[in-house]
Amino acid sequence: MNLNFLLSKFLLLVLPFLIFCESLYAQSQNFPDRTVRIVVPYPPGSGTDIAARLMAQKLTDIWKVQVVVDNRPGAGAIVGVEAVAKAIPDGYTIGIADTGPLAINPALYAKLPYHPIKDVMPITIVANIPFMLVVHPDVPAKNVQDLVAYAKKNPGKLNYASVGNGSAVHLASELFKTRAGIDIVHIPYKGSALALNGLLSGETSMMFVNLLSALPLVKAGKLNMLAAATPQRISNVPDLPTVAEAGVPGYEFQAWFGLIAPVGTPKNIIEKLNADFRKVISIPEVKEFFINRGGFEPVGSSIETFSLLIPQEIEKWGKLVKETNAKVD
Repeated sequence: MNLNFLLSKFLLLVLPFLIFCESLYAQSQNFPDRTVRIVVPYPPGSGTDIAARLMAQKLTDIWKVQVVVDNRPGAGAIVGVEAVAKAIPDGYTIGIADTGPLAINPALYAKLPYHPIKDVMPITIVANIPFMLVVHPDVPAKNVQDLVAYAKKNPGKLNYASVGNGSAVHLASELFKTRAGIDIVHIPYKGSALALNGLLSGETSMMFVNLLSALPLVKAGKLNMLAAATPQRISNVPDLPTVAEAGVPGYEFQAWFGLIAPVGTPKNIIEKLNADFRKVISIPEVKEFFINRGGFEPVGSSIETFSLLIPQEIEKWGKLVKETNAKVD
């Protein structure tokens, strides 16, 4: 076959791609010069949605271009993360994703419309989400040791609420059950509101609840808080021991959420996004909001730190899914 003919065919195939890459590079030099969209895979009013809106407002002030939040809830956050993964990789569509869609879903779903490493790029870990071990006041336990001792004496009598099969709360509870060597029954609910109502009514005995939801109920005397599930103590409740400190060595559970972009987004844009979001997260007003109104622990990590976290978390939760045989609803 004629060499010139082959060369022309090759150029016809490659030239559009080269032009596209050149266009992206040119655009990246002026980033951002138009509206930036943050996809949130949860409904308006959720914790991550509120955090995204606050950061969007601050970035609008810094960049002098509009930064908007686009809520894409559904299918365990799969819909929103897929929207980011399939967006044009130019920095103008980024997203928020957490432990569930990036670390747990790969083990729960045989097929996902995105790959948490191959299809999206990490920008920064925004914050950690502390979870607390709380029990209904009727449970005869003032601390974790009491709870474990009672559960061992009464196998199968206690139960725990989760926000659904395969959820982070479900897996956190199964991890506690395994580490403590106790027999407690799983009661899955369709969402956090129903799960909390079940716990408050006494229908269930215990639950791992995020700090924001737990504190008001504990202060009102409706629930008792036994320990923090986190690796270290929480600044909001410094006197509260961790589960590991309180008698279950090796136990820790902490959810997190961070910012992601489609794979192929230019490196200089990812670096700018990382630098500017970290700047926003460090603003005192934002930090105060995260801690006192969101119940989050602000992080603002490097790109490299987030890059290392995702595969570690995929491996960790993948093992637990297999160990507990957890299934999605």
